[in-house]
Amino acid sequence: MATLYIVATPIGNLEDITPRALRTLSEADIIAAEDTRHSRGLLSHFNIKTPMYSCHKFNEEKRADFFISAMRDGKSVALISDAGTPCISDPGYRLVNMVQQAGFPVVAVCGASAVVAALSVCGFDASRFSFVGFLPRGRGDMAKTLAQFLPGVVVFYESPKRIAATIQVVAENYPAAQLCLCNDISKKFERVYHGTVHDVLAELVENEFAQKGEYTCVVNVVELPAEEPEHNILSLEAELVDIFIKQGCTLKAAGALLREKNKDLSKKEIYTAMLKLKELL
Repeated sequence: MATLYIVATPIGNLEDITPRALRTLSEADIIAAEDTRHSRGLLSHFNIKTPMYSCHKFNEEKRADFFISAMRDGKSVALISDAGTPCISDPGYRLVNMVQQAGFPVVAVCGASAVVAALSVCGFDASRFSFVGFLPRGRGDMAKTLAQFLPGVVVFYESPKRIAATIQVVAENYPAAQLCLCNDISKKFERVYHGTVHDVLAELVENEFAQKGEYTCVVNVVELPAEEPEHNILSLEAELVDIFIKQGCTLKAAGALLREKNKDLSKKEIYTAMLKLKELL
């Protein structure tokens, strides 16, 4: 049966392509590519001669009709993006949806993914994470978007020219954040920045190649427990009982000793705690 294959391609190093991906691209009747000019180099390198047609965000729905028509004639289609796994912050999901609605199977041919690669080296607990694609450009909108997903682990993409400004926004809003920035994954300028948000920002500023290659950013913010008041009625009761038992004194004397121990406590606070204890005893 005619099938739509979603084929992952390398995000940099061509050795990352899988044998299954090469076979699928060779055996498919048609390749749908995000940018045929970009993908031609990949296909040429592996001597794949399958006919290729563009399928990008501006023509995806129109092309979908063409591909579905071909599938009705028994032809299989392989979808590829410029790099990595299609449909992840890349065109393709409309085509997938329309093919499924038309009653044809859609099969994933797994492989490289910048998101998964970054999570695998971040060192954070990524059993749960949020992926937000590219953040909004405005600082305020950026902060609002991050606030929807933090605390926790958040992954997003960023361009080399905007990376420092984006991390500055993270630093201003989450000064205790831990970061893992994967730059130019599997390519010439590959580098992983790891540490506190301020340490990473300093590394970025010092690196002369910081504006080479795209970034996949992993932000980890641990939810801190809410601060409890230094003293509350329950804790004062516990302290009074502790003094009462250890000193073998009256409750009134225990109150006086507690006030002497902590000058910040008011007589009213101690008296309220004593009344509560009397009710319990």
